[in-house]
Amino acid sequence: MSELMPEKEQSNETPAEVAFQVFCAAVFLGMIGMVFGNAMLRYVFRMSFVAGEEWSRILFIYITFFGSIEGFYRGRHIAVDMVTSMLHGVTRKVIDIAAQILALAALFVLAVGGVSLVLQTMDTATVATGLNMAFVNGTLPLMAITVIIMRGYELVKTIKKPASQFIAKPKEF
Repeated sequence: MSELMPEKEQSNETPAEVAFQVFCAAVFLGMIGMVFGNAMLRYVFRMSFVAGEEWSRILFIYITFFGSIEGFYRGRHIAVDMVTSMLHGVTRKVIDIAAQILALAALFVLAVGGVSLVLQTMDTATVATGLNMAFVNGTLPLMAITVIIMRGYELVKTIKKPASQFIAKPKEF
C-alpha cells in the first residue's frame, strides 16, 4: 500500500514563510471574493458596492507587491538567461554580478520613487472607503526595500562564490 501512496513531502518552511503565504492567499481570495460579489450584485440587482470595487483595487495592488516579494524570495520571477546560460567561469560571474548591481539600482530608484509617492499622498484618502493613500502606496517602497535586501544578500553570495562553480547550462530544445 505504501508503494502506491506517495510520501508526504517534508516542508522546510519557517512559520514566518507560511504566515506570509497565508497572508498573500487571504488578500488574493479577498480580492476575488469582492470582484465576484460585485459582479453578482451588478447582474442580479443592477447595482454594485462601490467600497467593494475600491477594496478590490487596493487588494490587487497589495497582492501585486506582496506577491512580488514572494516571487523574488522563491526565485520565481521572470529571468532571461539565454546568453548567460551559455557562459561559464569568470565571464559568467562578472556578468551575473553586473546584472545584480543593475537590478539593485533599478530597485533603488523604485524605492526612492515609492517613498516620494507615499510622502505626496499622505494627506489623501481614497474616495469610497476613506483609507489613507499611504497605506495603499506604501506597499511599493516596502516591496522595493525588501527585495533590495534579498538581492543584496544574493549579490554577496555571488561575489563569494568561486568562478569555477559558474558552469554553462546545457541547451534545452
